[in-house]
Amino acid sequence: MGHGDHGGHAELPPLTPGRALEFGGDPIFLIGCLLALALYGWGVIRLTRRGDSWGTGRTVSFALGVLSIAAVTCTALNDYGMVLFSAHMVQHMVISMVSPILLLLGAPITLLLRALPTAPRGHKGPRELLVALLHSRYVRVVSSPLFTIPLFIASLYVLYFTPLFDFLMGSRLGHLAMMGHFLAVGLVFFWPIMGVDPGPRRAGHLMRMLELFATMPFHAFFGIALMMASEPLVDSYATIPGSLGTDPVSDQSAAGGIAWAFSEIPTVVVLLALVMQWYLAEQRTSRRLDRAADRDGDADLTAYNDYLARLGSRG
Repeated sequence: MGHGDHGGHAELPPLTPGRALEFGGDPIFLIGCLLALALYGWGVIRLTRRGDSWGTGRTVSFALGVLSIAAVTCTALNDYGMVLFSAHMVQHMVISMVSPILLLLGAPITLLLRALPTAPRGHKGPRELLVALLHSRYVRVVSSPLFTIPLFIASLYVLYFTPLFDFLMGSRLGHLAMMGHFLAVGLVFFWPIMGVDPGPRRAGHLMRMLELFATMPFHAFFGIALMMASEPLVDSYATIPGSLGTDPVSDQSAAGGIAWAFSEIPTVVVLLALVMQWYLAEQRTSRRLDRAADRDGDADLTAYNDYLARLGSRG
């Protein structure tokens, strides 16, 4: 039975944390998660064998990011997400706001650039192509706040408040595309704000904080709109199996509360990461200026000593 046929989920038992995390979901995301972990592991092993170091914290962060994707797409939560708006909203918020943050803190692009071999002079290998892509006009456009902020907001309002959501929920391919879209939007939005990988020139830390806060009112209003609605806003969740013990409006209100909460928690995490990055950047700048001042001071002292020596020789 297809993803869009809710009748196939009529026998689902009540949703509990233990039941939701049972293995299930979509094998395509499972394969993708395993490939991501394998590729990242290959990069870490390659650096280690070469004698280079790679931060354990980055590896743990990336692994947690991949596991968070698997937790909402490769478990029974994916089945509940087809019939419960609240379960779907957990999937949406995790895969678009939690997973991207963890993945980006793992610096996968930096790892790939360090692990890939450099092509011979006059040739272009995977590493050179990746560098060219990172500095391309295309990446500059998709990482601009003029693109990322409207895209992030549209992913809420255009998707849920138009017939597009019901259309995508009507097929397995549409559901896969929607989950992939959530992940891509999260990565594109958070990468220029708090990503540690190389790319187009980023704005200052203060401007990045403003970019982060720019979406918060829209996210909060979206959650409130779901909580205050007196009837189902999407047809896909207008009917809920009686075994789940809830009604569509109550479940939709719970989905709104989840969306509202997720607009706050990841924002605080990203803000803390930005403050830490800002502090470390200022420390590096201060050390660099100190070293430059020391060099300049030594040069001045040497010149003064040479001047005194010349005066002495004339005497």
